[in-house]
Amino acid sequence: MGTGYQAIDYQRALEALRSGVPNRDAVNMLGSTQRNAEALFLERLATVATAAQEGKQVQGLLLEGGFGAGKSHLLDYFEHAAVAENFVCSRVVISKETPLFDPAKMFISAIEGAVVPSLSGEAVREIALRLQPNTRKYAEFFEWANGPASGLSDLFKSTILLHDKLGNDPEMVEDIRNFWSGERIAVSRVRQGLKQIGCAEEYTLKTVKIKDLAIQRFLFAARMILAAGYSGWVLLIDEVELAGRYSLLQRGRSYAELARWMGRIEGEACPGITAVAAITDDFSAAVLEGKRDKVMVGTRFRAKGTDEYTTLAGRAETGMRLIEREALSLQKPDEATLAHTYQRLKEMHAKAYGWDPPEIPTAAGTMSRSMRSYVRRWVNEWDLRRLYPGAELSTEVEEEIRPSYEEDDTLERAASEPALIE
Repeated sequence: MGTGYQAIDYQRALEALRSGVPNRDAVNMLGSTQRNAEALFLERLATVATAAQEGKQVQGLLLEGGFGAGKSHLLDYFEHAAVAENFVCSRVVISKETPLFDPAKMFISAIEGAVVPSLSGEAVREIALRLQPNTRKYAEFFEWANGPASGLSDLFKSTILLHDKLGNDPEMVEDIRNFWSGERIAVSRVRQGLKQIGCAEEYTLKTVKIKDLAIQRFLFAARMILAAGYSGWVLLIDEVELAGRYSLLQRGRSYAELARWMGRIEGEACPGITAVAAITDDFSAAVLEGKRDKVMVGTRFRAKGTDEYTTLAGRAETGMRLIEREALSLQKPDEATLAHTYQRLKEMHAKAYGWDPPEIPTAAGTMSRSMRSYVRRWVNEWDLRRLYPGAELSTEVEEEIRPSYEEDDTLERAASEPALIE
């Protein structure tokens, strides 16, 4: 167990565990029991920078488990591990505000939630401050952005130049960093800056489609993170199962986007990024089979008769195959894991309240119960025994909650802005 914690830290960690939403301290104190998933994640981290140099994206990791199996806890643990390895890390929780099918909303969530090693404040601003124009990494970044293979519009290329040349214009620098963070910027403003440095004729500035701009933002930010000296960018995407409540059209788009973040779309790699996504273990049976998405998504998209939807159908099918065949199931708690976690929790409770927690008899049941269920039972029972010593206690085990996949059109109303540049 980590050192340097005070009693109040242990109390806060236990409070988070009681509510079923562990905080950073709780994650650090308990650690991870998912050794296989942890090993695979660390393997991916070790190859991100090398793959980026080759223009490749490291394939992502899709985790599956039941409610309370520890998916969110493991993502928290991965965040801590990634930041320790000098990665910028973003936790993205799929929600009404951040639908999986909308890359523009995904980018905003990723940037707003980004954790930058050893720094605080707005992520893009802190990263931009670490860009050193006279370094080899910056030169490679500039060369990549201005090369034909980058896929970036001239808007990004020109803002890099302006950020470098107009450092004495704080308003321009702020506008550019806000644009890199996902906000809109006026094309006229960029043109004005280019005229100031005599480069107005070198760039052709055009309005970019919302979706195209969002993907370019991810490409740009990932490369900028590498240029600033970080090891890469890790996206941790939680509650992917919410996509099961979208309409058929948006479920299909979501599967296609999942394939993107897992690095499975040929010709559209995002070098510098690796992702871990978490989904419920019954999603395949309940949605891919139960709602017949395996058949209906591709059929419906191809029936539209356009190249765009034909391409989208193939990508969606790739995403569905990932869910069905390649998701890594979290290990259910065995006797050794339960004993290890029990002992750690007992030590945490002792340090939090300055007492010697009594042993708690093992509850009758099966190993099929979730780790969350065990943890909350132990913490709650120690709470009661500390507050009411000598009292006879009877603890009821909560029933496992299963997610709903009933369609909800309100989850699709967080549409992208009509225009991000003008």
